[in-house]
Amino acid sequence: MEKGFVFLDEVLHGVRWDAKYATWDNFTGKPVDGYEVNRIVGTHALALALLEVQKQAAALGYGLLLWDGYRPKRAVECFLRWSEQPENNLTKERYYPNLERTEMFAKGYIASQSSHSRGSAIDLTLYRLDTGELVSTGSSFDFMDKRSHHAAKGITSMEARNRRLLRSIMENNGFEPYSFEWWHYVLRSEPYPDSYFDFPIL
Repeated sequence: MEKGFVFLDEVLHGVRWDAKYATWDNFTGKPVDGYEVNRIVGTHALALALLEVQKQAAALGYGLLLWDGYRPKRAVECFLRWSEQPENNLTKERYYPNLERTEMFAKGYIASQSSHSRGSAIDLTLYRLDTGELVSTGSSFDFMDKRSHHAAKGITSMEARNRRLLRSIMENNGFEPYSFEWWHYVLRSEPYPDSYFDFPIL
């Protein structure tokens, strides 16, 4: 592990996570380069900020489910290679039904230099502490479509309210949202704003 980085579950006690890119359950259809274990890593600063997020969410009856934090540069390169391969339709319907995989970088759904590789970005959602159920948000993680935008039309008032709740909690604790993805936030005061790391998650 690079100095200044931690496994987030070691700081956020009781947090739930599902590191999608370490599994077969992601838009590429297989585990992604650099994700050797199903754990989520981030900077120590990210962990401390998320600890405050976790406390505020818990006071409102919610817990956090994390999907991705630090992302090695080799994973981004893996996404780029995947985007250049012929379409096989294995994951298209679920993740990018209205988009060609070749358009993902140009349309802002994947970045050639990802904020995740700086270690202080997080993909997450809320779940209800009383039932364990994820809150309804109108689209799933990594659904690359206008439906995932913060200003999306066609989602229910409850789904919009749940997105606003997550956004409010995150912004209250030092995070900036990303307009195309309701689940993606970056720490405003990143410790490594100009560094893109490539150590694997082991």
